[in-house]
Amino acid sequence: MRTTAQVLPVTDGLDALFEGRDATLSAPEVAEMLGMTKQGIYHWLRDGVIPGYKVGTTWFILRDELKETLRKGANAPRERGSRTQRDESEG
Repeated sequence: MRTTAQVLPVTDGLDALFEGRDATLSAPEVAEMLGMTKQGIYHWLRDGVIPGYKVGTTWFILRDELKETLRKGANAPRERGSRTQRDESEG
């Protein structure tokens, strides 16, 4: 007689990292969670590396948007323009 095994949902490391987090995160919370400095997170926000919203002087990050951004960027090379700054200065 064949028995069926119970199949448990599979989660990845990002799911575990974000488990139990509020839907809206602050830059300091994200810095602590990712093991970065607050200033590093502010640079990423300003440069558009991670999604965030600035209201007045306060940034906030939507948990699910950040999770998806990190998932999409996992070990993916960054896109670069066809010419680097060095190429442009040389000619």
